[in-house]
Amino acid sequence: MELITEYEVSNLLDVPLHRLNTWANNGKLVPVESNGVKKYSKESLLKFDIANEIFDSKWNEFIQTKPKKKYTSIELFAGAGGMALGMEKTGIEHVLLNEIEKNACNTLRFNRPKWNVLEGDIQNIDFSEYKNQVDIVTGGFPCQAFSSAGKKLGFEDTRGTLFFDFARCITEVRPKIFIGENVKGLLNHDKGNTLEVIKQAIKDIGYTLIEPRVLKAMYYKVPQKRERLILVGVRNDLAKHISKFKFPEKYHSVLTVSDAFKKGELFDTDVPKDQGVEYPKRKKEIMEQVPEGGYWRDLSDELQREYMAGSYFLGGGKTGLARRLSMKTPSLTIVCAPAMKQTERCHPIETRPLTVRESARIQTFPDDWEFQGAKGQQYKQIGNAVPVNLAYALGLSVVDFLNEITKDT
Repeated sequence: MELITEYEVSNLLDVPLHRLNTWANNGKLVPVESNGVKKYSKESLLKFDIANEIFDSKWNEFIQTKPKKKYTSIELFAGAGGMALGMEKTGIEHVLLNEIEKNACNTLRFNRPKWNVLEGDIQNIDFSEYKNQVDIVTGGFPCQAFSSAGKKLGFEDTRGTLFFDFARCITEVRPKIFIGENVKGLLNHDKGNTLEVIKQAIKDIGYTLIEPRVLKAMYYKVPQKRERLILVGVRNDLAKHISKFKFPEKYHSVLTVSDAFKKGELFDTDVPKDQGVEYPKRKKEIMEQVPEGGYWRDLSDELQREYMAGSYFLGGGKTGLARRLSMKTPSLTIVCAPAMKQTERCHPIETRPLTVRESARIQTFPDDWEFQGAKGQQYKQIGNAVPVNLAYALGLSVVDFLNEITKDT
């Protein structure tokens, strides 16, 4: 009987340890004591779909996917290159990357001098010269609110938003497939109306949308609990092949902060030393009292009141406040400012915010990828990025799909 630890089960099922204890008490999932340590048999976990997907992972075969011909891509809202790097790793060639933010463009150019980086507002760019010459358009379009009330829920209703320009690029280029990514909250934004506008707009421009899916990065060789909504659209003349698109295989284990910082499955060396932001003196004194994996509720009541001030009396868990990460679990979502009170990301063992390189490793950027701009700008670029390994997994799915439809055309 193969046994795995309670931490591994907690990470695998993405449930806290206290819930496993509750399940043990009510008989839903009963641990086995092994040398005083709680463990669980693999067989007992087969009642959970995610456990079956991980245990039956075909990741090793999946990563053998290679382009059967040259596939090209346009990357929009490219940021610091998380999506572009992952796609490049699959063999996809970028013909254009567009980004408005100067420091992010400098990062792209510094690390990939040969990439065609077009700095500027997407609203001012005409993509028509690439019509029928590019296979893929990708982009994490920023999603400003746009109301659907009393409207036709179509392409024109997105005008004035950056999704409109994402869709306009697709219309002008006519790629075989596009990948859009966004925050999980888009699913239910404005009671689902925003997504309905987007779905109708995609239909209006001649593409068939695969049912949007939320992917948890932690299941794709990323030591982080980031969740992203993925939109995949196929040009209508190729829609008969749509069943051939398969979302990525999951990695065969869930990686942790320790995997990000230590030599092992993800990196060949321990995390390089790097400078980061620091806490003010009193905040550091308080944060030193937070245990690994803990947050403000693990402080004494006196310190809770001091640290939380007026928020102490408000409802809600506020679990990001005074939050220290744990080496034994995937990181919480990496944010743009790791020392901000609402979204604290304290190092698991040392009492300080994560450094730029530690944050980048949790996003699975390689150590030789150098971010440009002031320290705050570097943190922002990393926090806004798509994890490289998640983009790699998506890229493999795209390559596999294009290989399949190439066989039939």
